Amino acid sequence: QVQLVQSGGGSVQAGGSLRLSCAASRFIYINYCMGWFRQAPGKEREKIAAIDAYGSASYADSVKGRFTISKENAKNTLYLQMNSLKPEDTAMYYCAADRSMAYVCGSWSQTDWGQGTQVTVSS
Repeated sequence: QVQLVQSGGGSVQAGGSLRLSCAASRFIYINYCMGWFRQAPGKEREKIAAIDAYGSASYADSVKGRFTISKENAKNTLYLQMNSLKPEDTAMYYCAADRSMAYVCGSWSQTDWGQGTQVTVSS
């Protein structure tokens, strides 16, 4: 059963904006920390933003001030608003749920993943 379904992404010029969406099952949405990861070719997957069940958010330094993670309770949907995009933001982006701990963000040792979506930023 697919529990995280992503949409959004695509190609944009540097300085532009994109928004990613991730529709989750109600169970995951209300019980677990959710976040966004990305993986560029030849690089490891990195966590760039997370938000726990209480709405507390955190960001990687590389995206702080440019990206915003948010949740829409009525739709059980997680968002990532990406502004001031740079070519180095080019990567496959993944929605994820941290099932290692209820309500707060934990170790991400048990993670559910979305299918991934490509973001390409041209200079």
